[in-house]
Amino acid sequence: MLLAVDIGNSNATFGLFDKEWKDTWRIDSKDEAQEQLNNLLNDHLHGLPVKEIVISSVVPFFTRIIQEQLAFKFKVDPYLITPESFEKLPLSVPEPSRIGSDLVADAVGAWERFNSDCMVVDFGTALTFTVISDEKILGVNIAPGLKVAMKALASNAARLSEIPLELPDSVIGTNTTTAIQSGILWGYVGLVERMIDRINDELGVGLKVVATGGLSKVLEPLHERFDAVDANLTLEGMRHIYRMNQ
Repeated sequence: MLLAVDIGNSNATFGLFDKEWKDTWRIDSKDEAQEQLNNLLNDHLHGLPVKEIVISSVVPFFTRIIQEQLAFKFKVDPYLITPESFEKLPLSVPEPSRIGSDLVADAVGAWERFNSDCMVVDFGTALTFTVISDEKILGVNIAPGLKVAMKALASNAARLSEIPLELPDSVIGTNTTTAIQSGILWGYVGLVERMIDRINDELGVGLKVVATGGLSKVLEPLHERFDAVDANLTLEGMRHIYRMNQ
């Protein structure tokens, strides 16, 4: 059994792989992880042995905590994805020390899926567009994620409470809640559509597009623009990076 851990700025995502992804779950990577980690692992493993561990992280402090706890629990030395891991990939990674390992994992997961020029739209803490062409990562675009945008608006307006991430039926808001939902969520639909079009126009090709991330299912009208929606794409890319380095 392979345990993959993707540590992001807001959440740490765990996945168990044995011929396929058997289970995935998330914990808060800022507040709850140390207390919940052991209990959640026991709940999800059901006594199954973990023989291999791969970690991708953009949070150095939390990385050390996770490595130490997993190594102690499973008596396995976790493999941490670093810039040196990219040397054996089928993709060229410009400036490997300056790109997050999660974005590289996205790119590898998409490349292994399509084996052609492609783009990953990752709906996480940030909304990212990772472009892969000519067997290399061309670049990445980053915008605030849906939750970040929603919380930023709510926190700067005294009379606004937290708004649910639910896409309203109408693009025209009829009360405070639907007005904000429409402005941000339908606004992001337009953002993603236009970004995909501009990238394709600039490259002069039609890239395969795959969506991933914890919020990838929220903007359902976008799904017709995607060739695939895969919530486990980052974990799958991590698995490939790990295998390529064994």
